[in-house]
Amino acid sequence: MTRTAFIAAFPAELKPFVRGWPHSTRAGIHFWAQRNEEEEWIAACAGAGQPAATRAFAAIEDGGPVDLIFSVGWAGALIPTLKPGAAYSAAGVIDSRTGERFNCDAGAGKHWLVTSPVVANHAEKVRLAAAYPAALVDMEAAAIARLAAMRETPFYCIKGVSDSLDAKLPDFNLFLSPTGQLDASQLALYAAFRPWHWPALIRMGENSSKASHSIARSIRDLLEAET
Repeated sequence: MTRTAFIAAFPAELKPFVRGWPHSTRAGIHFWAQRNEEEEWIAACAGAGQPAATRAFAAIEDGGPVDLIFSVGWAGALIPTLKPGAAYSAAGVIDSRTGERFNCDAGAGKHWLVTSPVVANHAEKVRLAAAYPAALVDMEAAAIARLAAMRETPFYCIKGVSDSLDAKLPDFNLFLSPTGQLDASQLALYAAFRPWHWPALIRMGENSSKASHSIARSIRDLLEAET
């Protein structure tokens, strides 16, 4: 049986793709699985950051080796030409902590993505754009790319743009736990008394929803092209 893994940070990133799939949780990790006699698709998310992505991947591998790996989810734009709400298939992934570079498999897109250990604000996006030949930034893809390379397993990275280069948003790092969980209630309380953040947060919410649907379409298109 062929096993394909889809790893994201948060359930909302996967929601349009896994709609209707059986769902379960184990040790704080969300799982969705769909299978037939020949294929198994399994999606997981354990939170933001490389350690959380590694946990999700290890949990999927508990069920057996993986034949194809996708890193999916939201990302910030590092260049102004990327459209919020749209999904992009990355050409490769750079780890900003180590400088390692990982190519995605043939047929991937033209834009590179850089993985940061923190949620990148506007100033950090500008710095990353100057330091790396990348158009997107996330917090997880480098971990999945590294694990795929270690196993010589085909790897794709599909990211939807949740926030533009010039988005002025609250510092989300304040609301992430050490395990990569977002405390949405604390974020809402923080924003409630800072109305100047409301327009950007509303736009981000709208863009994130569109991005999740774009990711789902892009995954299906890529898988159909591979068959």
